[in-house]
This record gives sequence, C-alpha cells and structure tokens, in this order.
Amino acid sequence: MERYRFSLGTWAPLLLLVLMLCSCRDRGELADEAAATHGVTDTEITLGSSLALTGHAGYLGTQNLSGAQAYIHQINSEGGVYGRNIRIVALDDAYDPPRCLVNTQKFIVDGNVFALFCYVGTPTTVKVLPLVDEARIPLLGVLTGANALRDPFNRYVVNIRASYYQETEAVVDHLINDLGIRDIAVFYQYDAYGFDGLVGTELALKRYGLEPVARGSYIRGTLDVEEGLARIRDSGAQAVVMVGTSGACARFIDLSVQDGFDPIFYNVSFVGAEDLAKRLGPECPARVVMSQVVPPPDHDGQVPEGEDLVEREYVRTLRRYCPGELPSFAGLEGYLNARILVEGLRRAGPDLTREKFIDAIESIQDYHLEFGATIRFGPGDHQGMDRVYFTLLNGERFMEFEDWAVLKR
Repeated sequence: MERYRFSLGTWAPLLLLVLMLCSCRDRGELADEAAATHGVTDTEITLGSSLALTGHAGYLGTQNLSGAQAYIHQINSEGGVYGRNIRIVALDDAYDPPRCLVNTQKFIVDGNVFALFCYVGTPTTVKVLPLVDEARIPLLGVLTGANALRDPFNRYVVNIRASYYQETEAVVDHLINDLGIRDIAVFYQYDAYGFDGLVGTELALKRYGLEPVARGSYIRGTLDVEEGLARIRDSGAQAVVMVGTSGACARFIDLSVQDGFDPIFYNVSFVGAEDLAKRLGPECPARVVMSQVVPPPDHDGQVPEGEDLVEREYVRTLRRYCPGELPSFAGLEGYLNARILVEGLRRAGPDLTREKFIDAIESIQDYHLEFGATIRFGPGDHQGMDRVYFTLLNGERFMEFEDWAVLKR
C-alpha cells in the first residue's frame, strides 16, 4: 500500500505536467484554427488588398485590381466557391511603404480577411513580410518580381509571375548574344525595387565578365532624372536597363532623344507598358523594349476564331464585368492571379483554412494556360511561372517580338 502511494506521489506531478501540455497544445491548435478561418463565413471569403490606386504606380494598381475583380465577379455570378462569394477589400497605399504597412496591420489586427491578395510594388510589399510571417497569413499574387519575396523561401508568400532577376538575365543575354552590345548601363529607382533590378542586371553581366558601364538613379516619387541621365549618357552606353516607374522612365527617354542620346532603352515589366507608351507618344523615335511576364493582351478584343486564348477570355470577362476598362498587361496579370486564387480555394475544399489553402496551392503542378504556359508550384517552389516575353514600342502600343535584329541601327 505504501509502495502504491509512493508511486502515485512520484508520478502525479508528471501526469499533471502532461495534462497541462496537452491542454496547451489543444488551445494552440484551436487558436491556430480560429486564426486560419478569419475572413471566412458560410457565404463569403474576404481578402485584403493594399495597392497603389493613386500616385506614381496608380495605373498599375488600378489595372491589376480590375483584372482580378473581373474574374472574381464571374466566379461569384456562378455561385462562388463552395457557395461562398469572394470579396476584396482594397485600400490605397499610393505606393508608399508606411501606408502599406498600416493597411496590412489593419487587415491582420481586425481579423476580417482570410488572405492578402494583389499587392503592388517592391518597397511596399517587402515592408509587410514580417507581418505575413508572424500572422501566418497567405499573400498571393504580388505585382513585383522582387527577389526578397522568393529568397529565402516563405511558405505563406505565393508568386505567380517571373522575377526581375529572370527578366534582366534574359535581356542581357539578348543584348550580348543577338546584338553584340556589351556597354550596358542601369537607370534605377533608389529603393528596394530599383536595387533589385540593379543587382539582377549586375549578376547577369557578371556571367559575361562584365559590369554596368554606368549607374544612374532617381528618388521614388520624383521625376528628377537629369543627374542619372548625365552620368549614363557620358558613359557612351549602347543600352540602358531601366528599373523605375513610367513617369520617370518616360522623362529619361524624352530627354535622351532631345540630347541625341540613342541607346536601346529596356524597361522591366513593372514600368507599365500602356502608361509608358501613352507618355512617350506615338511619334517617339527611340528604341524602347519592355519585358513582360504575361503575353500581350488582346487590346481590340479580336482573336481569330478557334483560338480560345486566356487573353481572349480576359478581354471578354473584363468587358462584361468591368465595362469601360481597357485590357492591359497588368490587368491580365491580375486576372491570372485571381484564377490561381480560385483554383487554390477549390482544391482546399469546403472546410477552408489558411494551411489547407497553402497546401492546395502547392498541389498545383499542371495548371495549363491556353497561351502555352503551365503554372506549377510545390512545397519548396511558390513561383508559378518563369517565362519572360519581350515587347517593342510600335506607335501607341508595345508589340511582342522575337527577332532582335529589328533593333539594329
């Protein structure tokens, strides 16, 4: 009897500790589950979007959002996903990092959104990554190719588009191998976005034993490009890699034309094709190239019969649910973001949680797009597309091209 009491007394504290740990684990799991279902009701899934709707990147933000909204309106009209409509709460951050941070804090602290969606820009989005990590909230479909959203790998960040490193590597290869150009300069926005494009270009040139012949920059939110232009013009660069917004890049090109400086002007995708073309005007004599992460949208809505392209679906959907909006590269990118979002929600099943959603995204390994691309993800790969397209300014629009010989003078 004494031995029994001794044994019980010995093990009682341990049993109590085990019960406490189990209780804590259960409470933690319940808390995680509750957090995972924030923004989800029986009838609705709410997403939070902080993006530029005004300011220097306002064109990109409004286009990206309208493309996503068009597809979501279509899905909602068909009954939603498992009976739930999708709703986007969009807050303007004007491409300002502190405002983006405040907007994101509001989304997370209020607890009324399931995921973050359709963010725009590198300096803004990079600012909120610590919040994404802490809250373990999915962030899907960001209009930036920043390496910081890809390395180190983050389970909760889902990129659809190719990276700036891939864009700049591809253009450097073409400039050197197709045109024999080795004197390449970089004009960049002095912030995280511009630095990313600069580093990507430097890495690409290093593979050929080269480095930029000049580097020129400007401050985000300004058009003060003269100092950077002077430095690059004096270098005798034959090509200029441009990592900025449309206003600053257009002014750089216009002033170059006035000065008789005639390199090839290459712009990364974030510059915004339609807005840059509009600013330069149809008579611009400069050779202006831009890489894209989606194929050119069908501006006129006219695609030959029998070609059921994503571009055509995007134009048709945009026209129906967002009348008055014109197709754009940024809009098509937003449309594809929404398609992947919905595919992930469907694969996650009716008992939706954030963790199930991420697992569902990682299961997408064979999502074929009608223009020949395939979107693939995996447990260690959260970038769906890798392809880079090239377009050339031709009058009032950027047109896809493959023969780089057209750029020779």
